[in-house]
Amino acid sequence: MTKSLQKVGKAPIERTQDSFVAGFERRVLTWICGRLPGWVKPDMLTFAGMMGAVLVFAGYLASNINADWLWLSIGGYVLHWFGDSLDGSLARFRAIERPRYGYFLDHSCDGFATVLVVVGIGLSSYVELEVALIALAGYLLMSIHAFLSVRVMGELRLSYFNAGPTELRLALIALTVTMWILGHEEPILWQLNGFDLFVGGAGLLLIGLFVIQTAATARRLAHEDPPVRSDDRLH
Repeated sequence: MTKSLQKVGKAPIERTQDSFVAGFERRVLTWICGRLPGWVKPDMLTFAGMMGAVLVFAGYLASNINADWLWLSIGGYVLHWFGDSLDGSLARFRAIERPRYGYFLDHSCDGFATVLVVVGIGLSSYVELEVALIALAGYLLMSIHAFLSVRVMGELRLSYFNAGPTELRLALIALTVTMWILGHEEPILWQLNGFDLFVGGAGLLLIGLFVIQTAATARRLAHEDPPVRSDDRLH
């Protein structure tokens, strides 16, 4: 059992991304990679992406003082996309990949960036923190599923229902612009306004997707990895 798991862990990771903008985004990233100066390194882009997440958090927090600070969050989303999408793309473009280091650093930063973004939304005056934490739980559960799938099946799925990280950023930018335009909304259901319902609904959708994907993967693994009978162990 241990040896078989080790083989899975060393196998090449199959990346699956079939989002709406994936093809166009890939061409754009390749175009940018070909024009970046040599002194720009993948780790620098990873750092830039994290700074983008910090700006998103700061913009939402400062929006409690003035709604115009929401534009800082929007700029942070753009910077986060630039750094997060280009770091791995640049490494592959220049054939300087460090698979284990890159995988560990990239996904560690993704997790922290997600916490900054979603908690920032919850600390603004537009969305209740408890509702934002539901969305954070859903996203982190899906991240756990993705990491487990890499371990047991060698697959890293980056999109579901033709939507991936870039589509999520676009949705959050649209949400932020709507916050700036509409301002604070009146409660629609209990104490929840439209922004609460959108963010909470997205979180519940992610949690439901986690349950469905977990059940589907478990069924697949049960078929591919049947129990070993005790008499077979003797051989």
